[in-house]
Amino acid sequence: MKRVLFDITDMSCSACSSRIEKVIGKQQGVEEISVNLLKNNMHVTYDESIISTETIIAKIEKLGFGASPHWQQPTQAKETPADTAAQEMRAMKWRLVWSFVFTLPLFYLSMGKMAHWPLPEIFLGVENSLINGLTQLLLTIPVLIIGKKYFEQGFKNLWNRAPNMDSLIAIGSSAAFVYGVYAIYKIAYGFGHNDLELVHRFSHDLYFESAAMILTLITLGKFMEARAKNRTSEAITKLMDLAPKTAIVERHGMQGEISVEEVVAGDILIVKSGATVPVDGVIIEGNGALDEAAITGESIPVEKYVDDGVTGGTINKSGYFKMRATAVGEDTTLSKIIALVDEATSSKAPIAKMADKISGIFVPIVITIAVFAAAVWICLGYSIEFALAIGIAVLVISCPCALGLATPTAIMVGTGRGATNGILIKSASALEAAHNIDTVILDKTGTVTEGKPVVTDIIPNNGSENELLAIAAAMEKLSEHPLAEPIISVAEERNLELPPASDYRLLPGKGLEALVNQKLSYAGNAKLMKAANIDISKFADITAQLAHDGKTPLYFAQGERLLGIIALADTVKPSSAEAIAKLRKLNIKVIMLTGDNKITAEAIHRQVGVDEVIAELLPEDKERTVRRLQEQGHRVAMVGDGINDAPALARADVGIAIGAGTDIAIESADIVLMKSDLLDVPKAISLSKAVMNNIKQNLFWAFFYNAIGIPVAAGALYPHFGILLSPMIAAAAMSCSSVSVVTNALRLRFWTYK
Repeated sequence: MKRVLFDITDMSCSACSSRIEKVIGKQQGVEEISVNLLKNNMHVTYDESIISTETIIAKIEKLGFGASPHWQQPTQAKETPADTAAQEMRAMKWRLVWSFVFTLPLFYLSMGKMAHWPLPEIFLGVENSLINGLTQLLLTIPVLIIGKKYFEQGFKNLWNRAPNMDSLIAIGSSAAFVYGVYAIYKIAYGFGHNDLELVHRFSHDLYFESAAMILTLITLGKFMEARAKNRTSEAITKLMDLAPKTAIVERHGMQGEISVEEVVAGDILIVKSGATVPVDGVIIEGNGALDEAAITGESIPVEKYVDDGVTGGTINKSGYFKMRATAVGEDTTLSKIIALVDEATSSKAPIAKMADKISGIFVPIVITIAVFAAAVWICLGYSIEFALAIGIAVLVISCPCALGLATPTAIMVGTGRGATNGILIKSASALEAAHNIDTVILDKTGTVTEGKPVVTDIIPNNGSENELLAIAAAMEKLSEHPLAEPIISVAEERNLELPPASDYRLLPGKGLEALVNQKLSYAGNAKLMKAANIDISKFADITAQLAHDGKTPLYFAQGERLLGIIALADTVKPSSAEAIAKLRKLNIKVIMLTGDNKITAEAIHRQVGVDEVIAELLPEDKERTVRRLQEQGHRVAMVGDGINDAPALARADVGIAIGAGTDIAIESADIVLMKSDLLDVPKAISLSKAVMNNIKQNLFWAFFYNAIGIPVAAGALYPHFGILLSPMIAAAAMSCSSVSVVTNALRLRFWTYK
């Protein structure tokens, strides 16, 4: 089986992506297909002995879309995915702004007479009807030019017998515009033949605002999609930027700086204190304390020695070592994380509004009704003009403004309300998925916990806390070790005077020693105390309990006397337990994942009360856990803050990032909690339920309006009641339906979390 990524062009709605999936998925030899509307690409797994790449491309092109394997696309030097997406977003923004520039005055001018809004005298009265009509025409033409893509795609899809919303937009806009031009000719004819009644009648039959408004509102929706696409691309670009650009290599006894791309497996690399490990490898000389939070989520830096493996993208907080490169390029752990994020994002369901999902049925039916209604009236002996008005009325009244607005307006208001509550919802698909979530996965470090070590216990041995803390801080001030900072911070908070310290010496794997008040002093683990012949048996039970609670004990001694123990830990956030309890009340299972050791994980488990905890995981393990739960039928939300969480965030049905986390986690997520408070997770789910209910209400009324309006526009009431819906009234009714949908969506502004 071969898996190929194709770039697809000319997709405009979920009807397009669904049609491609349906047609290609039926081809013999195709095992799996996933079309991503947001990223304009398609992953296909197929048997090369049965179907070829060229055949797949030909099938797609026959449907009216462009396709090519991703690797054949021309690329510019150093152009990132974010560059392309940003260009697309800027282009869509330009189209949107200029569409509004012409549509707003057009709408005011066309509706001003009906609503008795103040207008210049030159546009008022029957005698100025031609001026009014020509002005509207001139304002409409630029909007049609700006939105020409809808006509190109809409008519092309219609020609290929795959009509979508673009087809209905194109037909409705074209019909309204053409009829408006026809009305101007009728007005001119009326003036030329002194028929003012004809002028008056057709001055109300200018439907230019309908044509322009349809295109402008749809462009607004497309801009929102382009913005979401830009964020997705930025996530992958920032991941790519994580890796260092250069490395210090030792070749033939000489040291030099080279590009990371030039590093080959087997090279000897040098990593100094504060530097980022360039690629994956093994330490062959020296040692270092590596901050691996980006890869494993481990909050406390890990001491690495000879023969220990190191991972590209981690940071050497202290120490100096030489390493042998074992994995470079696409084989590094960081590159695999990037690939996971890209693949998981591509496999997501495309942003598909409910109106698009039924467009394959709705659009052909509307077109058929319009043509059939016009034909029936002609057969009954009515004029072509009368029948044409009927057909256009059906198309105009059924144009998908209300349907198109039903989802984005509710989302815009709902996301705005979420933002005021510190919840940033980045896409419609996130809202669509969040209200069905039944499992929430929490990363531990920085999500359930604070994400940085703090001093939790100061246990002196026959002395005072301040005496122990002062000596400990004096020694740690000479150290670069990450655990030194919290000890020094506590001493500074207590305004302690630190004794003089000198002759600092690092003891790899054990700790450090120094002269404090000219006395040999030690700081480190149990191994160091044993090597210095210092008895720590008195504290055996205490250290066992500290370890059970997930804390890291550090011993401090002077001479042969044990001064005491200072314990450090990554503490639980104040609101974590309450947030987890609220999620469980919503019948949502809560699972905690962490790269930390099992003892620390179980300690946090007891404090916050999650349903399940899984420890000692790598990034791919987290992503694999999410996938396993999804395969079991669960709707999964992943909450995290680190780079290591990015693949799982992207894979989950809904990725939720803690706002204080890394940019990559935030960009990979669908929802961002700006206040870094876990209580916002149940709040976000509650908001999504409110927004989805509002969307369903909007869609109901939009379809109800069409169910009533289309038959009336087709003339169903005319034979018995003489009621005929002119295109002008149809346009007004369409506008009213849009207003009702927007008004209903605005109710979300008053949503509160209960």
